Amino acid sequence: MDPTDQEAVAATLADRHSFSLLVERYQLPLSRYVARLGNLDPDTVKDILQEAFIKTYLNLNDYDPALPFSSWLYRIAHNETMMHFRRQKSRPQVLKHESDMTLFEQIPDELNIFEEGDARLRGERIQRALQDLKPQHRDVLILRFFEDKSYEEISDILRIPQGTVATHLARGKTALERRLRQEHIRDVYYGNDG
Repeated sequence: MDPTDQEAVAATLADRHSFSLLVERYQLPLSRYVARLGNLDPDTVKDILQEAFIKTYLNLNDYDPALPFSSWLYRIAHNETMMHFRRQKSRPQVLKHESDMTLFEQIPDELNIFEEGDARLRGERIQRALQDLKPQHRDVLILRFFEDKSYEEISDILRIPQGTVATHLARGKTALERRLRQEHIRDVYYGNDG
């Protein structure tokens, strides 16, 4: 039976080699999350993750086992990604990964924007619309819909109150819906309705 995160942290504090269990457990989900935040190439994602895991290991004594480890780790990865963007002075396009297309297809169902049509085309529309959102709205939407994080986890990761998470999520969904409706109107006007 696999140890819990808290047990793995305790084991790592006793024996540094145990940290590999946490790295193996979170490497793939964190890779997807970091890549989704800004359509980063695999080498950049690896660099950011390496820095995030180093910071995690170095600060493991500061982790409070009463709180979810995954939220603490996601916050570190999020901060490392934002520092990368600041160093680059730009934020590239969001979400160009093929695996994200099925997730894009689920968002309209919650927003009830499209009655029918080509799911792939809807995914591309959502992708374009998501790129135009304010970063705080985009970050919350990515965490909620693509990483399936709870309000509490998003609050922990972004270090904002849960009420602010709810506000950003509501405003982000509204802004996304508005952008998608504009996209749809343009597509209908130019004969590309899907």
